Amino acid sequence: MHLRHSSTLVGIALALSLVSSATGTPAADLPSTPLTGQHDDLQLPTYAPPKNVLPRARVGGALRGKDSADAEIVALVPDHIGLTVKQTPTLNWFLSKPTSYPLKFTITDDRKVRPIYEGPLSTPPAAGVHTIDLKTLGLTLEPNVQYRWFVSASPDSASHASDIVAGGMIERCEFSECIVTISPKMTCDQDSVRTNATIGLWYDAMGCVCALIEKSPTDPSLRRLRAALLRQVGLNGVADWDLSSIQTKVR
Repeated sequence: MHLRHSSTLVGIALALSLVSSATGTPAADLPSTPLTGQHDDLQLPTYAPPKNVLPRARVGGALRGKDSADAEIVALVPDHIGLTVKQTPTLNWFLSKPTSYPLKFTITDDRKVRPIYEGPLSTPPAAGVHTIDLKTLGLTLEPNVQYRWFVSASPDSASHASDIVAGGMIERCEFSECIVTISPKMTCDQDSVRTNATIGLWYDAMGCVCALIEKSPTDPSLRRLRAALLRQVGLNGVADWDLSSIQTKVR
């Protein structure tokens, strides 16, 4: 499904050209809230990036416009190629406040010119972390192929040059190879989040903890797990939002 692919790629290319010079991004630069204190007994995950990863893979941008000033879209990804063992993983992104701008999801295969998928996203009614399930879209990742994915907002329907784009990169490790070399956990619980983070499977760890939070949104331990992972890849603003949500959710 290819919807106005050339316009979106222009916007994505512009975002990629600006990312290395961008400064003041709230998600990365906000003062961080400590994870320690009265909860020191919680075993937090430690993300270990795979070796020889390509840097500067994350793209991010602040939403602009009178109806969504200071809002931000953030892809919950490291600033390098993130790994998964799943054929149809979930991708997670953050919206800091509601927006009226139309949203779109795009995923590209580095071997091809056109996106392998491009289509609209439902606009979330509230701020928070949101999920894109590749399985529901009928998308399957091939092993050892680098994919780029993006969530974009369009302030101007007449020109995609002003699109705000956030995204990252993902690569699938062939399961038969991964099971021998790193022993991933295919279940989804707090232990598998910690294990998969430690062996470098970012998308499997993050996808699981996001799913656990969706099922149990008032569990503070899950919020701290996710915040710990986000903090380790420089997404301090989203981590702080998660930690501040603990008090709101448990009231």
